Amino acid sequence: MTPAARQAAAIDILDRWLSGQAVEAALTQWARASRFAGSGDRESVRDIVFRAVRQRRSAAALGGAETGRALLLGLARADGTGTEGWTGTHHTPDPPSADEAARLAAPLPDLPRAAALDCPDWLLPRFEAALTGQAAPVLALMRDRAPIFVRVNRARATVQQVRTELEAQGIIATPHPLAPLALEITANARRLRATTAFAEGQIEMQDAASQAVADRFLSAAPEGPVLDYCAGGGGKALAIAAAGRAVTAHDSEPRRMADLPARAARAGARVRVLDTAPTGLWSAILADAPCSGSGSWRRAPEAKWALTPDRLQALVALQDSILDACAALTAPGGVLGYATCSLLREENEERVAAFQGRHPGWRVTAQCRWSPLDGADGFFLALLARP
Repeated sequence: MTPAARQAAAIDILDRWLSGQAVEAALTQWARASRFAGSGDRESVRDIVFRAVRQRRSAAALGGAETGRALLLGLARADGTGTEGWTGTHHTPDPPSADEAARLAAPLPDLPRAAALDCPDWLLPRFEAALTGQAAPVLALMRDRAPIFVRVNRARATVQQVRTELEAQGIIATPHPLAPLALEITANARRLRATTAFAEGQIEMQDAASQAVADRFLSAAPEGPVLDYCAGGGGKALAIAAAGRAVTAHDSEPRRMADLPARAARAGARVRVLDTAPTGLWSAILADAPCSGSGSWRRAPEAKWALTPDRLQALVALQDSILDACAALTAPGGVLGYATCSLLREENEERVAAFQGRHPGWRVTAQCRWSPLDGADGFFLALLARP
């Protein structure tokens, strides 16, 4: 496929997304109908689409409309590039109209702050309140793709062994300061799943800040089995198990944990998957609660545009109910770790304060916050000690 043909494919996918279809579903549908597209074509189209989703608001403002075509015209205008190859033939977009050509040639306007930062208007004050003096640089970083990280499985290999093995396959992996077992993949990340290191459980895909959450929680967790109350895909459960702890994984939607047994077997980790509600008392519980995901919108950018004030309030209520459920399961003297991949105070510090109001005597022993300025996703962790 030519670059212009790839852009035409991206326009089609973006139009499906703007009509209500999930991005991944639209990409899959296009790939299945486009057997002629090679792996490089699919990767390129995916990159174009996700950039447009991340930068939807500024691209639409520069392109003049919220359509797939206008979004790509807006990105071209922002980059100072043209529409080379847009001829309307050989599966390429139609040439720019007179109005589109005039827009592309015009000087870049000063966009409203929220539009320039690709942030919904109602969310910008919340980011500014949570990230005092840092909202603009954080939101600017979130307009681009996220870095790729792996966690080295200490039960299978050392960091240096993994780096050497990956480098032999053309994959450059660099240690990251947020977590001792974190490696940032700076070249050829798409080859990772085909490596021996991945097949033999020496590495797991996991953001560096997510690793830091697991490490900080483990440093405070008393001895004994650990309950991962909102396990999801199981990344933190595997990280905790790799440290030699017995882990029980639970999720309100067990299907999210479908791949966890196979991943645990590959990693040589002890993780018990619980299909029913946990009972009894636990000395250490980690609750990585469902949230807006605002700290990881680089990876799932359509969530930024789907979040509404009502949805945020529903998440806040759910987070409170999860904290209360975990409090009832925490043994006296035990530790409850409350985590989110959110940057918003409503989901973080305010939830912890509300929890303490409902549960007198619980102490906050630590509150940690990571943002994209730290080189990874945004995460929050509060460590709560039961008297």
